[in-house]
Amino acid sequence: MIEGIELREIRTFLAVADELHFGRAAERVGLTSSRVSQTIRSMESRIGGALFDRTSRRVTLTPLGRQLRDHLQPAHDALAAALTSAREMARGVAGTIHLGMFDPPIYGGPHLTVIIRTFETRYPDCTVVVRDIPFEAQLDWLRSGAGDALVIRLPNTASDLTVGPIMTDEKRVLAITADHPLARRGQADAEDLGDLTMIDIATVPRELMNAFLPPHTPSGRLIPRHEVHRLTEVLPLVALGTAAHATVGSFAEHYRYPGVAYIPITGLPRSCSALAWLTRRTTARVIALAQTAETVLTAMRTRD
Repeated sequence: MIEGIELREIRTFLAVADELHFGRAAERVGLTSSRVSQTIRSMESRIGGALFDRTSRRVTLTPLGRQLRDHLQPAHDALAAALTSAREMARGVAGTIHLGMFDPPIYGGPHLTVIIRTFETRYPDCTVVVRDIPFEAQLDWLRSGAGDALVIRLPNTASDLTVGPIMTDEKRVLAITADHPLARRGQADAEDLGDLTMIDIATVPRELMNAFLPPHTPSGRLIPRHEVHRLTEVLPLVALGTAAHATVGSFAEHYRYPGVAYIPITGLPRSCSALAWLTRRTTARVIALAQTAETVLTAMRTRD
């Protein structure tokens, strides 16, 4: 171990390694630029090698700096998580939980409000703030520390996530132009998708998109796809007959659009969403929220 290097110096080094800019790193750790420079020079002196290459225009990591960053970052995150967990245990369940999800009425499910109200009644010193986070930004938002937990659509195989209670478990429906023969028939099956052009949302992770809409029909026919980048693009395309959209029942309940019909579709797997959080940032607040959600959802299932 290098004697005398403190946690604040490690945090400063990691900030510079991330920003590659001494001024921005200084703002991030609450120091002056000159103090950040002094800290880095002191670390380099004690380690015995340069961590950064500096010019008047840019800052880059040296091979030694990259190696140190790669080794220090997970250790720093684990230490920060341990200290946060200890502080929360001492304080009890208090503060704010930032809970992210894409399209809260769909992902959070019909009991989200009851879960939050029950949680805040049990833990009056803790507040839940719901944030609408785009698909493509969800894990970055969580890993950056901006959020405490997510409601994600399954499957999700990220190795650093703990998946908690299932928030929704839904049958599938097909959004299709109202004058299509399938709409008049009133139902569809997965094999019918080979005769349609289906919406493919490019910003959805491919693992999830392919689970939500398989590439092939049960008989092996390729399912044609029309790529979109935002959910708001979907229903106008469906109404025009350009494409159809395989979705979930709650989408049909929340999003009505002229010229669009929703019909049940068989042969596609049910779709679930679940509460999830970073394993290394498991906190008393998140555990309490997960336990409350499980209690409320179990009671609702029993009542239904």
